[in-house]
Amino acid sequence: MGLIEAYKRFESTKGASFETYAGIRIRGSIMDEVRKTDWAPRSVRRNGRAVANAIKELEATLGRDVSDMEVAAHMNISMDEYHEMIHSSMSTQLFSYEEMLDSDTSNLDSVESEIENTPYSLVEEGGFQNQLATEIDNLPEREKLVLSLYYNEELNLKEIGAVLGVSESRVSQIHSQAAMRLRARLSDWRD
Repeated sequence: MGLIEAYKRFESTKGASFETYAGIRIRGSIMDEVRKTDWAPRSVRRNGRAVANAIKELEATLGRDVSDMEVAAHMNISMDEYHEMIHSSMSTQLFSYEEMLDSDTSNLDSVESEIENTPYSLVEEGGFQNQLATEIDNLPEREKLVLSLYYNEELNLKEIGAVLGVSESRVSQIHSQAAMRLRARLSDWRD
């Protein structure tokens, strides 16, 4: 649709090449379609980025892991607002990459095999995995424990809460905080 729009509206007298103009229109059409099919409001996505950016800024400034309270204070919001932002942004992820690969309706197998065939992508993916492992290892102990119990031991949130002596919702908050911290620390890899 973007290409058709570019063809209809392109004016060579404006000084831009058709390729440049069409690229912008195509990118815009793609983003419009993605926004139409996204069930989460833009504010949820914006809040998730704001939390990740706040964590990244604070950790860069302070040179250490930051607490929930420090992030909330940096963003000038209450702890309840902060936890709501984390919860709502993490609830926008409906499925995992592995679940998509297991799905019979997925076309990711062909895409994945094409991507995996290039030496650069293998090195890049290996580098990302190494950095992810390093960043997980650098998480605060409680967040690292929650991730380990959830992903390695395959405990559910209620079981993890029993182990830690906290509520299921607090485990969810700790898990979300760890995910946000990892997203902030690894943002340069996927940009």
